[in-house]
Amino acid sequence: MFSHKKELQYHATPEKPDALMARRLQEILGGQWGEMSVMNMYLFQGWNARGNEKYKDLLLDTATEEIGHVEMIATMISQLLDKAPLSAQEEAVKDPAIAAVMGGMNPQHAIVTGLGAAPRDSNGNPWTSNYIVSSGNILADMRMNVTAESQGRLQVARLYEMTEDKGIRDMLGFLLARDKQHQLQWIQAIKELEEKEGIVVPGSVPESYEVSDVTHTLYNFSEGEDSKPLVDGKEAADGNTFNYIKNPQAMAEKPVLKTPPAEMHSTPPEEAK
Repeated sequence: MFSHKKELQYHATPEKPDALMARRLQEILGGQWGEMSVMNMYLFQGWNARGNEKYKDLLLDTATEEIGHVEMIATMISQLLDKAPLSAQEEAVKDPAIAAVMGGMNPQHAIVTGLGAAPRDSNGNPWTSNYIVSSGNILADMRMNVTAESQGRLQVARLYEMTEDKGIRDMLGFLLARDKQHQLQWIQAIKELEEKEGIVVPGSVPESYEVSDVTHTLYNFSEGEDSKPLVDGKEAADGNTFNYIKNPQAMAEKPVLKTPPAEMHSTPPEEAK
């Protein structure tokens, strides 16, 4: 069950309207690494966590927080669009700087959403559930969560550098801090899960399933050997020693495929010479 409070989780009031910044903020709202993505990802990971109440609670705590982040950014975008299509366009005729800002405005903010936010990225592409991961393996999902928070924090930091507006920076500073916390909590959960399940996901696969002589070998399939010092002779996270092969050779023969049936109307094979 969810309930909604009228107050925002944190301040989301800009100093002045800015239609271009409103467009930019759409990326951390409805982009691949935006708040809608982590909100939905943590919700479904939490709902799908079977018999793991500690991790389920952590996921749903954070997912519900992310709903509040979506609301904050949507509110900020709406305020940045105040008076944008009318008065700002009139001023643009007089001021080339304003004209440049208006030229970067997302027209859908004026045409489609009526000066409101939308579940889209900064170029107007719709948010999609293809952005989220909920596999049922909590360790695998937690690693994805670290990636999502890392990418999200990176984008928020870049947006921070794109504005001098104190109100926008205040909200972005809050998001930077929360993204840091979320990375750290997922990493903490990962450490605990790795102690129980092992480093490699899934840890429940019997070793007899694997082709064991290739499990700890880095093959040099690209020019140069700059990657060699990272692994050669070093211990892997699972306690085994890495191997490095400079010139990897093929392990199988050249495939020879059978001729397809005539009714497939495929191109017939060349005659052997």
